[in-house]
Amino acid sequence: MGEIVRLQKYIAMCGVASRRNAETLIDEGKVCVNGQKVSEQGIKVEIGADTVTVDGKTVKPISKQYYIMLNKPVGYVSTVKDQFERPTVIDLLGGEIPARLFPVGRLDYDTEGLLLLTNDGDFAYKITHPKHKVDKTYIAVLKGGISIKGLAQLRRGVRLDDGFVTSPAEIEMLNTDAGHTTVKITIHEGKNRQVRRMFEAVGSKVVELQRVAIGRTELGNLPLGRWRYLTSHEISFLKNM
Repeated sequence: MGEIVRLQKYIAMCGVASRRNAETLIDEGKVCVNGQKVSEQGIKVEIGADTVTVDGKTVKPISKQYYIMLNKPVGYVSTVKDQFERPTVIDLLGGEIPARLFPVGRLDYDTEGLLLLTNDGDFAYKITHPKHKVDKTYIAVLKGGISIKGLAQLRRGVRLDDGFVTSPAEIEMLNTDAGHTTVKITIHEGKNRQVRRMFEAVGSKVVELQRVAIGRTELGNLPLGRWRYLTSHEISFLKNM
């Protein structure tokens, strides 16, 4: 008898998507088990005995896992495919990885910097699920300045335009020059366009944004648009945060 696991974990083991995104695929009715469409969470499958398909294609647990760091440029979307046919971060890999990878979380179209890609759904789940509170550090260039009051609000947590109240951020002023202010900010949440919306909430506008670290894994001097494999030390650290 094979191992019995939840369906969303099985899909993640196959490198199709993270567990969270696998749940979305199930909700959308794109997953079948032994030929029967599944649209509810909590179903369990037996590895090696049950047949699982996603969008009509049979999926099986992968034998080799990949962990990639990419320095994403502005103008690329953090998805595998884009409905508007815009360039995706997968295009930047140049077809050199013999596996289907997916982004770990997202960076906005107009944000650059550190993005992880993998085919390990459990790894992606560990980094992106809010309960794990993984730090993400950004360098933000603001138009004009930011008030002392604004900094204090960010350090306490601010209410976004949809009513969500952020956790306290770590923020450090880096420099002010020619009508712009550069700051470093660290958060552990991942709401849509969160950093930009946080600054908007205190009256500041972000004109450039770059993610430079996830946990203690740093972008370093990786050139824009290029990628590299994570080291075994980086993988171990990210898995065990």
